[in-house]
Order: sequence, then structure tokens, then C-alpha cells
Amino acid sequence: MESRMTSRSKPSILDKPLSKGKGDLNLSAFAFLFSEMVQYCQNRVHTVPELQQKLSDLGQHVGFRILDTLFLREKNYKREIKLLNMLLFVKTTVWKTLFGKEADKLEHANDDDKTYYIVEKDPLVNKFISVPKDKGSLNCAAFTAGIVEAVLNGCGFPAKVTAHWHRGTTYMIKFDEAVILRDKNMEGR
Repeated sequence: MESRMTSRSKPSILDKPLSKGKGDLNLSAFAFLFSEMVQYCQNRVHTVPELQQKLSDLGQHVGFRILDTLFLREKNYKREIKLLNMLLFVKTTVWKTLFGKEADKLEHANDDDKTYYIVEKDPLVNKFISVPKDKGSLNCAAFTAGIVEAVLNGCGFPAKVTAHWHRGTTYMIKFDEAVILRDKNMEGR
């Protein structure tokens, strides 16, 4: 098979390995596309919770599609089996891939074994959105919450992820009881 490059030309995208992809993001293009997504969703719902659910659903589509690529590039097809390692993967690798930086904090709830929080002071998805007064509780980070939920569910850590206004935006992750039991059993080995 003939190579796709000559001695003077740059290699084609097909010749480049997957791990060498650039993480550059044109913010103005992202802002435009995301605002169009929000408007699209807004025109099809009547309440703020419905709008946030639509954004979360769109985020889940993104999360399921990015999952295999992340494990191929970052983990050489090895998936996490421990809960804390999976949460750290989301906080670092997933966030760096999507937003170019790690999330600010990962916390465990004091009163509930099943609840964890990822805190982001200034989420990119909220940076370019102006919320009307009648939709004051809208948090467009529901889109990111959907991505995180899809990644966790796709890796065998069933959870419900929601976005809340607290110290910036806090993503509340509530795992199924089975995930906590499985993790405790693995610690006992």
C-alpha cells in the first residue's frame, strides 16, 4: 500500500497515531455551538428542570461516544474497576480532554457513602450563557453532568449525576448501592 505522504508534505490525519491528537478548542466556536444547543432545547420545553434534563440527555450522547476514545488513548483499553480510581479518572483525564484542565475538587459526602461531588468554580459551559430572569435557577452545566453520568454508567458504575449552584458548580454523583457494595468487597480482598 502506498503511503499517503510525500517527502515534502505533512502526514495526513490517517497517518497520525490516535494518541497525538491536539486538545485545542476554539472557544468562540464552542460558545456559538453550545448556545445554539441551549436555544434548541429551550424551544422544546416549558420549564427549567425540563431544559436541564434535555441538556443532560445531550451530554449523555457525548459521554457515551467519548468513552471508548478516552480508554484507547489514555488507558490502552484498560478500564477502572475501583470507584475512587474511576472518579479520579473523571476528575483528571475526562476533564482535561473536554475542557483542557482538571476539575477543581473531588469530595466525598460526609453523611452518605453513595454520594460524591466534583466541584468546578467556573465551568466553561456556563461562561458564555446569559440566563434570563425567569430562568434564574438554570445551570447549563447539566450538559457536563450528562457526560459524566454516561462515562460512569458506561464503565459499570451506575450513577445519577446532577449539576447544582454551590461554590461555582457542584456535580453531585449518587451511585447505586451495588457499586458501593462491590467496591467494599474489592477492598476486602
